[in-house]
Amino acid sequence: MRTIGLIGGMSWESTAEYYRILNESVRDRLGGLHSARVIVDSLDFAEVASLQSAGAWTEAGQLLADRAARLEQAGADLVVLATNTMHLVADAIQARLSVPFLHIGDAAADAIEAAGVTVVGLLGTRFTMENPFLVDHLSRRGLRVLLPPAQDRTLVHDVIYDELVQGVVREESRLAYAEVIDRLVAAGAEGVLLGCTEIELLVTPGWTRVPTFPTTRLHAEAAAAAALAP
Repeated sequence: MRTIGLIGGMSWESTAEYYRILNESVRDRLGGLHSARVIVDSLDFAEVASLQSAGAWTEAGQLLADRAARLEQAGADLVVLATNTMHLVADAIQARLSVPFLHIGDAAADAIEAAGVTVVGLLGTRFTMENPFLVDHLSRRGLRVLLPPAQDRTLVHDVIYDELVQGVVREESRLAYAEVIDRLVAAGAEGVLLGCTEIELLVTPGWTRVPTFPTTRLHAEAAAAAALAP
């Protein structure tokens, strides 16, 4: 079994989900008392959020690349970044590694394609929705990505930062997200990508009338599979 290096803390709530899913996936594949070999480097999210708000992406990339390099030095055989938004600096991270970096966009695209979906709505932080890094990654796989209108993007972003990353899950926000999803479906979305790891705390499986693609679960399961691959 390969050792997974997990860059987490952005937020710790979603990182806890990654850790749980990694271990459940290995247990389900191997049985018995098996669990994942994981090295976790959990950052202080306040520091990262400050860099995000300032648009200091070069500095953020350097920070995460340093953490990735530390994980490799500590024995990680592959590296996973437990957040959608910070894949904006994925190139900086990959440039520092000699071990594989598992991009969240690949795990998402694989699942979307397997479901036969070609047009997908994207929910995430403002940084994820309004910067092209994830949309471009999916588009290169032949997928069409629909974004919510500006007012809906603000709502989705504010719920993530004001509630979900602080462990607050409100029914009012769940219903508001349902309306955003309905508008994406009306615009032609055949499925919805939950492109922020915390959204899965709010939008649960089977809750929408179109398929949803939860990036936390998809990414973590792909990492577990890679760790167990021959």
